[in-house]
Amino acid sequence: MKNSLSIRTYTKRFNSHVHAGYHQLVLPIQGNIHIDMNGFVGRVTVGECVVIPKSVLHGFNADEAARFIVADLDQLPSHLISDKLAVFQVSPPLLSFIHFVDKQLLFQVDSEVEASMLTTFALLLKQQELAQALDPRIHAVQVMINEQLADSLTINSLAEVSFLSPTQFKKLFKENIGMSPLKYITEKRMEKAKALLTHTDLPVHLIAERVGYSDLSAFSRRFSTYFGISPREFARC
Repeated sequence: MKNSLSIRTYTKRFNSHVHAGYHQLVLPIQGNIHIDMNGFVGRVTVGECVVIPKSVLHGFNADEAARFIVADLDQLPSHLISDKLAVFQVSPPLLSFIHFVDKQLLFQVDSEVEASMLTTFALLLKQQELAQALDPRIHAVQVMINEQLADSLTINSLAEVSFLSPTQFKKLFKENIGMSPLKYITEKRMEKAKALLTHTDLPVHLIAERVGYSDLSAFSRRFSTYFGISPREFARC
């Protein structure tokens, strides 16, 4: 088996198979993928990685517009080989690196660069810190939040997704994530707003709408409290 990194797309048609001679890691860079295998059934989205061990039957499908970096590896770091582990949160360095890999693989074929990327990928994978496996109900809520930051996200609506009462949901969410649902939503909205201010030329009022704020003043106050600088000042930096 030759270790490799590649760009993959899939279809909405549900397929299943086994990788007899190698492990596979699937890291979304656009959209998400539905995975069905022993120990995990659900969606894996940007910022996450699914570990598919060799010889494990798994089913999958995805929207045709979604795109993924796929690592086929004959060996995995020992901390990634666990019956309890299926999906983990990708560290910021690894997430940045797979976006670089995406651009590089689309740009040219260069065996030396590709070998170097594979080596770097392996090193970052060894450094990957793994959080405790999330309860599948909380994972489903987490995916929903990350995909629908522009929408109104209430405790009741999130509790419905988890099939729990609002009180049970808040308790289980904090146990799994380490913070309240509302704090988590705020954190994700602020980080997305920061990214949009940094990497796009969208006006502040549109950025506010894209992260769930219909009131520009409320967004500006929250951003200023979170980062210590107003969004307009941040955009000028």
